[in-house]
Amino acid sequence: MIALTPIQREQVRYWLPALLTGAGAWLAFLTLGHTPLLRASGLALVIIGMALALRSMGIALTVIGGLALAFSPSFWIQTGGAESLSLPEVAGALIASGVAAGVARRFSKQRWFGLATAVIIFSALFLTSVGTPRSLRLTTLLTAWLLYLLVDGLLISNPHPDSPATGKLGAQHTYGLLIVLSVGILNDPLFVLLAPAVALGLFLSRKTLPLWYWLALLAVSVFGIYGVIDTYVSDFWWHYPVDQALALTSHIPFLIGGVWREPARWIGLMDLVIHQFTVLGLALGVLGLARLSRWYPPIGVVTMVAYGAYAAFGLVYYGHDSPVLLLPLLMIQLLWMTYAVYTFGQWLQKSLKPARLKWLAAAAFTLLPILMLLRIVGMV
Repeated sequence: MIALTPIQREQVRYWLPALLTGAGAWLAFLTLGHTPLLRASGLALVIIGMALALRSMGIALTVIGGLALAFSPSFWIQTGGAESLSLPEVAGALIASGVAAGVARRFSKQRWFGLATAVIIFSALFLTSVGTPRSLRLTTLLTAWLLYLLVDGLLISNPHPDSPATGKLGAQHTYGLLIVLSVGILNDPLFVLLAPAVALGLFLSRKTLPLWYWLALLAVSVFGIYGVIDTYVSDFWWHYPVDQALALTSHIPFLIGGVWREPARWIGLMDLVIHQFTVLGLALGVLGLARLSRWYPPIGVVTMVAYGAYAAFGLVYYGHDSPVLLLPLLMIQLLWMTYAVYTFGQWLQKSLKPARLKWLAAAAFTLLPILMLLRIVGMV
């Protein structure tokens, strides 16, 4: 039996709940969703990233929140269908990135450098040869891991106001955020909507970064903005009359500028959240944001900026793929919801005897993924 050091045991305790959540979702994608192996594996990696973003809220909420995303309607529609990737090509890209990582690791004393090299090489091969342009699944994957890096970095550099700082951002946060953001924008320019949150998160972390880093962040953001204008903005549709736009029955994959003022668009955006997580989920999101803004202000502000960027896009976008394009918004909504349940559990722990009754909050939250799963199998 292999003996683990205390640090290794701590790493296992940290990663294992997220990995088990991803494994459970992976089995559901394969069996209930009839999803091809490669696609199911990619979707499972999304769930692992989302679960890691929730990891500070405890094991139970990590699992429940991750499965709630997996079974949400906008996420679940990515399951099924035919395989769009080639196994030999994916395997070749993984091998090439692994070899590059090994070579890079030999010439660098930094452990993160090999991993960063592997990510860059695999991303380059995926974007140019393996994957499809503007892959929604890749966007979802990168969003989950970017949220994890942001939340984890802000927890380290900006803990609870009454607690001392536990450290500074590591290279996995700074360079990881830049790499993930760049790959996301190269895949789909709409990913640039997360750039303001990334920049704000880095600023609030008080991490001293070189000038070239900020210039690189600005360059990829400008590239993304240009791509959004080129892809989603049409002069005809941007100036389309608002009254006629509200009467449209067809889906237009462009932005219509003036419709954001109409209450119907705001109601439609709230309906999207309610359709995923019920009315209670909408209310929990508001409560979770309020509590985050009180106890972890940087996380509250950064996630609110990212949420606001996607909400603004959703208000003026008329494409039929809006529920999937707005998955980053729904992920942040789930983060807020989970934190609301976490704070309720903490209140129960302080208010009730015995203190273990704090599990009542997590137990109630379990009903959400169960309800979603029953809806998937057609029982509700």
